[in-house]
Amino acid sequence: MLHGIPGIPWKQFFRDLRREVSEDNVFSGAAALGFYLTLAVFPAIILTITIVPYLPIDRVDQAIMDLLQQALPAQASTLVAGVVSDVTSERRGGLLSFSMLATLWAASSGMYAIMRQLNITYDVKEARGFIRGRVTAIGLSIGFGVLVIGAFSLIVLGGVIQDWIGASFGFGAPLLTFFAVFRWVVIVLALLLGFALIYRYGPNVEQKFAFITPGAVLGVILLIAASLGFAFYTRNFGNFDATYGSIGAVIVLMLWLYIAGLVLLLGSEINALVEHYSPEGKRKGAKTEHESSAGQSLHGHA
Repeated sequence: MLHGIPGIPWKQFFRDLRREVSEDNVFSGAAALGFYLTLAVFPAIILTITIVPYLPIDRVDQAIMDLLQQALPAQASTLVAGVVSDVTSERRGGLLSFSMLATLWAASSGMYAIMRQLNITYDVKEARGFIRGRVTAIGLSIGFGVLVIGAFSLIVLGGVIQDWIGASFGFGAPLLTFFAVFRWVVIVLALLLGFALIYRYGPNVEQKFAFITPGAVLGVILLIAASLGFAFYTRNFGNFDATYGSIGAVIVLMLWLYIAGLVLLLGSEINALVEHYSPEGKRKGAKTEHESSAGQSLHGHA
């Protein structure tokens, strides 16, 4: 039986999940997200990295690049590193004072595309209006930016504390191991919070905020595993530059964002299915718990 939902066998859950993935065109939706996220990723990086030099913390930008080089395929990390290096070479007050809104608008286009796909997952129409929808997308984008900066600031501060303790008290390998684990704990918690915010405020449905959900947990695990696996493949087996030439790095980045979008949508499908199964959850296509739905309910499945 499915834990927390009596009477639902695992076999039926995965059968229904496969049907929902097919009906909601998740793979096509992930491809669309890959395109929109590719257009949005550089404005988002520019905006985030431009703010970083104004923080009273050193080496945050280097911490971001170190992790990107581990998680992203080599071609994609090289492409992103070039953009980051150019932007962080000096403080660009002009970008902050005159172009921040335009950059933020462009960066939020990927989040806006995610919101549309999540509405498909829950079988609801977008009724928040263009302005409110964009404001929500911008708010989620800012939230993600804060999470990224905050997480990497903690990582950098952890490194500073590690160096100070090591120099003062002579701790060696155990301390290094602790901070290596601490780094990944911070990243996982930041990803979980990011997934939770998107799943709560992305779709046009009313639901309670939940930090831990089945879709978020599985999404974080799959995202980390898929990112590291894809990076390993491209570094050791895939030669995209030979096939695509000078745009090979862009193709690799788009493929990685496609994988990230697919993981995000799969997580939302799992959360929606679990909620539809639950007696306390919303019916399929309903925005609130007490709203009647024109869609087919999943309640009552044996």
